[in-house]
Amino acid sequence: MRIGLYPGTFDPITLGHIDIIRRAATLVDRLVIGVAINRDKGPLFSLEDRVAMIEAEAARLSGTGGAEVTVHPFENLLIDCARDVGAQVIVRGLRAVADFEYEFQMVGMNRALDNSIETVFLMADTGHQAIASKLVKEIARLGGDVSKFVTADVNTALRNQFD
Repeated sequence: MRIGLYPGTFDPITLGHIDIIRRAATLVDRLVIGVAINRDKGPLFSLEDRVAMIEAEAARLSGTGGAEVTVHPFENLLIDCARDVGAQVIVRGLRAVADFEYEFQMVGMNRALDNSIETVFLMADTGHQAIASKLVKEIARLGGDVSKFVTADVNTALRNQFD
């Protein structure tokens, strides 16, 4: 069974993330969405809320691309998380050249830690390249409409955070 790991903070999950999940699910038999705890980023949503949002979206996607989609919170090294879930592939989404520079360094470090786990990059769909969770949160905080960037459920969760 080919297992892929798509890691991120997902604070919150956006349509860009969902696009990568949908496409990655066609490449593997099981896709694990690794939800990073990452206290340094100071997430808006609790780990439990982020996991619940992702599980709701994953339930809609599971099996549509051929892969089972599951959610796995983690706080250890990404490469250790990949080992924990049995992933042979780490999936990363790229929006722009700036993303590539950071991801290029991460791949090098991860390969040094375990060269048996490959990293695969999926370019963001052109309609989603501008979407970043940080910007979505800022727009929502300032009362803007983020419905073009997130699902209806996530939009509601964002409004509830800022109302």
